[in-house]
Amino acid sequence: MQRTPLFQKHVDLGARMVDFAGFEMPVYYSSIREEHLAVRKACGIFDVSHMGEFIVKGKEAFDLVQSITSNDVSKLEIGDAQYSCLPNDTGGIVDDLLVYRLDENQCSEGEQAFMLVVNGANIVKDWNWILAKNTFDTRLINISDQTGLLAVQGPETLNNLQQLTEVNLSSIPYYKFVKGTFAGVENVIISATGYTGSGGVELYVAEDKVGQVWDAILGLSNTIVPVGLGARDTLRLEMGFCLYGNDITDQTSPLEAGLGWITKLKNTPSFSSKEILLEQKKRGLKNRLVGFKVDDRRVPRNGYAIFDEEMNQIGEVTSGTLSPNLEIPIGMGYVNKVFRKTGTKLKIQAGKRILHAEVCKVPFIEI
Repeated sequence: MQRTPLFQKHVDLGARMVDFAGFEMPVYYSSIREEHLAVRKACGIFDVSHMGEFIVKGKEAFDLVQSITSNDVSKLEIGDAQYSCLPNDTGGIVDDLLVYRLDENQCSEGEQAFMLVVNGANIVKDWNWILAKNTFDTRLINISDQTGLLAVQGPETLNNLQQLTEVNLSSIPYYKFVKGTFAGVENVIISATGYTGSGGVELYVAEDKVGQVWDAILGLSNTIVPVGLGARDTLRLEMGFCLYGNDITDQTSPLEAGLGWITKLKNTPSFSSKEILLEQKKRGLKNRLVGFKVDDRRVPRNGYAIFDEEMNQIGEVTSGTLSPNLEIPIGMGYVNKVFRKTGTKLKIQAGKRILHAEVCKVPFIEI
């Protein structure tokens, strides 16, 4: 298995390490519930250095990124980030990702530059996909191995981290980023993004400096806790955020996944499977990803069958957990579109047991 630059620090902190996407990663340090609530109430720090980062630079960098991603890259100004996905050729999703429009000062005249941040499990797949689509005057640089990434999340994040930088963190709007010195490390990308719904920043740091930044942040206060992948999953699920490999895959439609807001089908150049998605929208969606709450203590798991009240199968669970905030099981899954309305009663097969559930609005909690 691969290891991030912070592997030994996780071990020294007593983390339970697991295999995640080929990386040996911490699933928790104390407990998933404790770490989850720390992020919701105060501040937590995640090592997400397993994520992939690609630089796209050249005279036609914009054209390449616009042609492979579903969102509208023309809306990006320097310093903007954008959530998007890489559609495949059959109406599914290669991956979801962030697109950053970088400063052009380090580019040659007439060039633009972007950074694409992809899921760690999909680095090789995404890289090969983009390479195959690159028929433009632009070059790709894989900086994944040279880049560390920390997500610092929670309502007390900005006040805590302000001690480590002269950059005014509270002045960075949501989905914007700046580059500055942080914890004595130069050229850190400070991005007002994250996948928890509790606010905070993500820090892109040179691989050999990320340990210095990690130590500096944890040294600020004993209310800042290290957080593992377990709480990262429960936090994103409470917000109804999709997880690649569960809620979105090569076979799922971004429209059926509720990602129409990042799938721009009007006034944008053609991208992979755009015509398929246009036809799908015109014809009407067959299935929809919905959130549900369970009236039981047992947690619904990926792959569990979903039935209507007459026990006709209508879908399948994609994600499920025990919500630390609500203290009940919650989940998401695809169901036939006629069962998508809030309040619809569902039954979920959990072995020999039937769980009773109800479709609800997402996010599951208000922050």
